[in-house]
Amino acid sequence: MSVVISAENLSFRYRDEPIFSKISFSVERGGFVAITGANGSGKSTLLRVALGELAPFEGGIRLFGTDAREFSDWPKIGYLPQSSASIGTGFPATAEEAVRANLFSRIGFMRFAGRTHTAKARDALALVDMAAHAKRLLGELSGGQRQRVMLARLLVGEPELLLLDEPTTGVDVRTVRSLFELLAKLNRESGLTVVIVTHDIGRASQYVSKTLCLEDGSLVELGRTQMDEELQHRHKHPAAEN
Repeated sequence: MSVVISAENLSFRYRDEPIFSKISFSVERGGFVAITGANGSGKSTLLRVALGELAPFEGGIRLFGTDAREFSDWPKIGYLPQSSASIGTGFPATAEEAVRANLFSRIGFMRFAGRTHTAKARDALALVDMAAHAKRLLGELSGGQRQRVMLARLLVGEPELLLLDEPTTGVDVRTVRSLFELLAKLNRESGLTVVIVTHDIGRASQYVSKTLCLEDGSLVELGRTQMDEELQHRHKHPAAEN
C-alpha cells in the first residue's frame, strides 16, 4: 500500500520552545487516521508543517513522496482549518456558490461557471447530505450544516487526501456523530484518505484505522488497550525513543 504522508525524525520549535521532537509516522493511502493530544501539544502545528506553512527544525515530512516544502500538487489535498464552521456567516453567498467557488481554478479567470461546474457543486453537496440547502445563504445554516458545506467545498475539487483540523469544535453531539459517519463512509466507499485532528478520541476510535497521540513532544500510536486507558484518563505515554 502506498504512503501519502511520511515523517521521519521530525522536530519543530517556536523560537527556543520545542513543540515536538524527532517524531516519525506514516499515513497509508486509504487510511483514516486521528491525531489527538492535549491543547498545545502541537497537533495543528503538525498539520501546518505537513502543508509546508511552517518549516521543520529537523527531519522532514513528505506528501505523496515529495518533500512538503517542494510539494506543488495541492489539488490532491483538501484542508479544513479550525473554526471553519464560522466561515462565511456574514458573506451573502449560498451553499452552492460557496462550493462552486472552489472550482474557479478550473473555470478560469473572469469566466462564468457553466452547467458542468454547477452540477459538480450540487453533487458535492449531495455527498454531504446538503443538496436540499443548496440555495440557502451560509448565514442561515447551523454550524454543523456550514461544516458540511465546507467539507463539500473540499470534495468538489476531488482531493485524494483530507486534512481536517478539529472539525467537530463548536457543533452538537448529534452533528459530531454524523460527521464521523460521513467521513467513514467517504473513506470506505471512495478510498479517500482522511487525517483528522480531534479531542474526541472516544468517538474517533469507533471509526479510524489508526490513532496517533502527541504528548510531551513525542508521538505514539495508540493500540486498543492504550485507547481504553486514555478514555479513562489514566494513561501516560512513555517518551518515544529518539
